[in-house]
Amino acid sequence: MHFLDRLTAAQRRSESLLCVGLDPEPGKLPVPWRGDARRLFDFCARIVEATKDLVCSFKPQIAYFAAHGAEDQLERLMAHIRRVAPDVPVILDAKRGDIGATAEQYAREAFVRYQADAVTLSPYMGFDSIEPYLRHDGRGLFLLCRTSNPGAADLQSLSLAGGGTLYEEVARLAAGAWNRDRRLGLVVGATAPDEIARVRALAPTLPLLIPGVGAQGGDARETVRRGWRADGPIVVNASRSVLYAGSDADFAAAARTAARATRDELAAAQAAMS
Repeated sequence: MHFLDRLTAAQRRSESLLCVGLDPEPGKLPVPWRGDARRLFDFCARIVEATKDLVCSFKPQIAYFAAHGAEDQLERLMAHIRRVAPDVPVILDAKRGDIGATAEQYAREAFVRYQADAVTLSPYMGFDSIEPYLRHDGRGLFLLCRTSNPGAADLQSLSLAGGGTLYEEVARLAAGAWNRDRRLGLVVGATAPDEIARVRALAPTLPLLIPGVGAQGGDARETVRRGWRADGPIVVNASRSVLYAGSDADFAAAARTAARATRDELAAAQAAMS
């Protein structure tokens, strides 16, 4: 199934715009497992099981596994999600950006090895760095556009000679010349609400992946107001605020409570716009 169709179906089923990011840090695991990188799968699997009916997607971050030589645990986690939550699409947060044969290998990593439904990419090497991913039928690509980190404006907000900014040009290309079969989406940080609105104006129907709600300080209601449209879906990511809501044996229950609160806040904002 096409990624956008899977995403839309998951949002309707769960009545949720929430994506839970799976960014496990050994030093922040629950007390019995703290510091033990062999428990990354166990931790994330429990989070998935506790929140699977409250989310429209999961977003594992590859670096949190690769840094500890735990790619095998990521493979197990991806398979576990497909088994226990088969209707929830998975976005692999990799932020790859390379060309030619190297991009082909990264695409194979995301879509063949890990069986992701979508992947995050850096578009700043041009369309030929994106094209190899489009050869994998039905998979979604989220291009970094206006991100949530403090230094995002250093380059993304630079003015172009022909007018507008660099992030605006990424949005235009993603909504136009680069898009194929509704395959592209954009990453826009919740910490930049004005930019969310601007990207939505330039790309009215593209799905937006919006990190930064929760621990980074982005406002859930403002994010929905600026980004959601009936024909323009948004995926609002929360990671630390859900993962580390609890630190003891009841961590999964605490994660569920945090995820439900965020899901409900997003749903209330969405209802207010309908």
